[in-house]
Amino acid sequence: MILERWPEIQSRLTEHLVLLTLVPVLLAILIGVPLGILAHRNEKSRGAILSGVGIAQTIPSLAMLALLLPLLGIGKPPAIAALTLYALLPITQNTLVGLAGAPTTTLEAARGMGFNSRQSLFQIEIPLAFPVILGGIRTATVTCVGVATLSTFIGAGGLGDFISRGLSLNNIPLLCLGAASAAFVALGLDGVLEALSHMTRPGRKAPISIFRKLYIISFVLVLGVIYFYTPEQHRAHTASAQSLPDTPVIRVSGKNFTEQMILAEMMAQQIERVTGYPVERKFNLGGTIICHNALINGEIDIYVEYTGTALTAILKESLRPEDLETEKLLDRINAHYSDELNCEFLSPLGFNNTYAIMVKSDISEAKEWNKISDLKSDAADLRAGFNSEFSEREDGYPGLARAYNLKFGAIQNLAPELIYQAIDVGQVDLICGFSTDGKIPQYDLKILEDDQNFFPPYEAIPVVRQEILETYPEIGEALEKLNGKIRNSDMQQLNQRAESGEQTIPAIVSDFLNQISQSGF
Repeated sequence: MILERWPEIQSRLTEHLVLLTLVPVLLAILIGVPLGILAHRNEKSRGAILSGVGIAQTIPSLAMLALLLPLLGIGKPPAIAALTLYALLPITQNTLVGLAGAPTTTLEAARGMGFNSRQSLFQIEIPLAFPVILGGIRTATVTCVGVATLSTFIGAGGLGDFISRGLSLNNIPLLCLGAASAAFVALGLDGVLEALSHMTRPGRKAPISIFRKLYIISFVLVLGVIYFYTPEQHRAHTASAQSLPDTPVIRVSGKNFTEQMILAEMMAQQIERVTGYPVERKFNLGGTIICHNALINGEIDIYVEYTGTALTAILKESLRPEDLETEKLLDRINAHYSDELNCEFLSPLGFNNTYAIMVKSDISEAKEWNKISDLKSDAADLRAGFNSEFSEREDGYPGLARAYNLKFGAIQNLAPELIYQAIDVGQVDLICGFSTDGKIPQYDLKILEDDQNFFPPYEAIPVVRQEILETYPEIGEALEKLNGKIRNSDMQQLNQRAESGEQTIPAIVSDFLNQISQSGF
């Protein structure tokens, strides 16, 4: 697995180490040290400064990233800004503590020798406080390494991509690859900074332990191997890409669950196969609204959306009886997307991944639950497990509760990758899922019939920025070749294969494209 993912390991490690750790820490040093000096010199401003930098620590990491999205868009800018804010407090506080700890006798001697305030600060106070300041930098650095793993949900990359995909696919080796790499970076940087702090500490110093020296040397050597070793296949691919400087790079994206990663990879490979254009894969974004905003803001070019989601969650419109026909619903959606958002839906991929309310098959048989309306008499005693989008969206639980006059006893908001485990171990009694989920047969679940026809059609369709279709019409032509090629049973099987961990998603997608190509693609 390591060699197969070597180019991605290089890329993700670079993003995590440089852009999501060192850059935010450097920015925090440039801001935090002057703030600490100001707080030390000006007691009136001290409370306001410490309160200001402390506020960032009280905001949960994902909430901070979400708050910065409207201002800075998706990707690395909001992640760097959030990580810089998280790194400010320890650096500012330690600067203040270090300066306050300078011996009074030393400062008085400096004044007696004619040192002015500026000379005293830079020649005496900061050098004496440096080990303490460096302690704050160590804390900030380790914090950044850990929090940066969450940046994957806004498309910032880093080692969190491995962790997120490992969770989504129940792929423990992939999850461990991301977690172990992040731990390696955190411990390595902490060791280097600890050694630097030891070297700059005033007075007689004990020698650095042989274990610490070996660890630092190993950290540097491993980084060197990762950055300078390039497998032949990756070297050839890189050389080929560099030989086409004028070739457009098409940015393909997807949401943060298995099916979306499969569909995004399928579009990426299809574009590469048919057009030869290189594709930038910006997978695993946080959810519908993040993907949609990234598309209309020009930060990505293509992703797969579902018709029901586009109608209710994005356009905020209600389902009409005629919308149950895919063509009429698609015409209605495309009118808004084309005129108002400068985007266009292509042809459906062929499957309808509608929301589904599911229970364990044995419980369904015992309780005689076959339709969603059958839950009404027991609803007050039932524990439901929903993902956060379903809990809030109008085409989710709020609308479902009104349509069926249901009110469940308890609602647990769960990450998509944990929902099936929760019902399997009995933590919840029913869950929401999707009709093409690969885990349905694995966990022996029964989909309850939507007897009120509450859920609209959820046809999976590529949505593309009009500018891309106009400038590179061959992109649209390539994706149109996938029209109707994926049946519900195909998608469920693809999801199941991906979640089994036996093959990587690129390999699964490549096999499927080869299969439909041989059958008259």
